[in-house]
Amino acid sequence: MNDNRDTEELSAGPEPGRAGPVRRRRWLAGMAAASVLLTGAGVGAAQLIRSPAQAAAETAPPEADVLTAPVEHRVLKDTVVLRGTVRAGQTVEVAPQSAGGDGSGAPVVTRVPVKAGQRVKAGRVVLEVSGRPVFVLPGEIPVYRDLRPGAEGRDVAQLQSALRGLGHDTGADAKDVFGPGTKSALAGYYASIGYEPRQAETDGGDRLDAAQDAVRAAERAIQDADGGQDGVTEEQAEQDLADARAELAEVEAVSGPMLPMDEVVFVRGFPAFVDSVTGAVGSRVSGSVLRLSAGELVVHGYLQEHQRQLVNAGQQVQILSELSGEQTEAVVASVADTPESGKAAESEDTTVGDAPPPGSYRLVVKPDKALKAGSAGQGVRLTIESASTEGRALVVPITAVSAGADSRTSVTVLEDNGTRRRVEVRAGTQGDGFVAVVPVGGQAALRSGEHVIVGIRGSGGLR
Repeated sequence: MNDNRDTEELSAGPEPGRAGPVRRRRWLAGMAAASVLLTGAGVGAAQLIRSPAQAAAETAPPEADVLTAPVEHRVLKDTVVLRGTVRAGQTVEVAPQSAGGDGSGAPVVTRVPVKAGQRVKAGRVVLEVSGRPVFVLPGEIPVYRDLRPGAEGRDVAQLQSALRGLGHDTGADAKDVFGPGTKSALAGYYASIGYEPRQAETDGGDRLDAAQDAVRAAERAIQDADGGQDGVTEEQAEQDLADARAELAEVEAVSGPMLPMDEVVFVRGFPAFVDSVTGAVGSRVSGSVLRLSAGELVVHGYLQEHQRQLVNAGQQVQILSELSGEQTEAVVASVADTPESGKAAESEDTTVGDAPPPGSYRLVVKPDKALKAGSAGQGVRLTIESASTEGRALVVPITAVSAGADSRTSVTVLEDNGTRRRVEVRAGTQGDGFVAVVPVGGQAALRSGEHVIVGIRGSGGLR
């Protein structure tokens, strides 16, 4: 009986006094689990649900950054850079066509006493063709004919001036008349260079010999007339002598040394330089044998329309040789007032076929010191100082300057405490992204080291 009762008591569950604590523990565990679930749901809801103010705040662009740059003191320069070509005042191609000393045979180069880059003085022999010299004399008029005794003209006066410059006096000859004094001076010059001058007589002097013989015969006739021989009166004999002497004078006037056009090159100024030599000893002359440049070497360039307004005569230039790297100081000598047509230039101071850009303006630059001999035709770089402040100036970036509706220009200074101060300025020289400014209110209104606003960077980028 007792055993069965014990079994029934065990199977009936816990004692009434112990059931309360167990139920409380189960209830607390359930509440804890529910609390965790509610917390997670609240966090998720908080991420999905926003107030209108919060949404606007989160989608608004970030606060803009003010960009500034310091006000500086510096010398400000504006420059124009372009290409140029070294040119001589005159370029002459030496292409003699003489056949030879006796006028027969093809012209052949027999001596080349100069080389490229060499400096040439007035009167210098630069070439020998078929045994005859080719020399250089000063003159503006290009040779276009043989100059013979008795000739007259401006080219004769040019020859006389060149001979006198070399120390050979032309005597009592009138200016621009090839007379006895000019013949003597020309013969003296040829002797000084080691050559015999060519004679103007095309018949080998037969006419002169005949005229001289006629004079001698007339003189004998007078003697015979005095003796009453041959029935010739003295009066007739004297007339024949006068005629013979007049003929001799005429022949002598056009006889003697001459200057063949193939033996001289006139250039406008010295020093002259040998730019190139294309002929060799033994080669036949079929064109230019050598090229000379004469006069002072300068640089030609071409400015575009927007550059033309920045460049004027007298401005400083730096010439940089693209071959040697040598730099030479120079000045702008001239700037054309009218644009180029774009056609190839035909003047003597320009290489044939060198067509300037249409609408450009020719610029001539004169170096402070002579450029190297033989540099004619070389390309160089020109850097022109188109504007410069007089000493150190107050400068700001160009982007810091703004213009109002009243056309007044100003900058905005950002103070250390974040406040902004507007300063009216007058803008001056520009260069390298900066502009020189003068505060309208005086220098104290804007000082070096202060910062001016050059832009604002925000969500929309730089503005």
